[in-house]
Amino acid sequence: MAKKEKKEKCDPCCTPRSGNSGSCCRVESLLSVDERGQMVLPKSLRDRAGIKAGDKLGLVAWEKNGKICCIVLIKADEMGEMAKNMLSPLMEENV
Repeated sequence: MAKKEKKEKCDPCCTPRSGNSGSCCRVESLLSVDERGQMVLPKSLRDRAGIKAGDKLGLVAWEKNGKICCIVLIKADEMGEMAKNMLSPLMEENV
């Protein structure tokens, strides 16, 4: 039997514990919301992020004093790995 290929580990660039010296979070552009509530992500950003038509994005919102103060979009296919990275230390503690 052939050995299964080892899957390359992919760490997300932004995590609660990242603290990496090369900051990965910055303002990329300003978006306008139209009367239907729609926004357009700039093509250059979509290209760099590998976002294509039909891709799913998760929306994460932080609330402070009863108001949403920060909104982040995360590619849906990366959310599972991010959750695994955040929850695995908790799971190991309960073993």
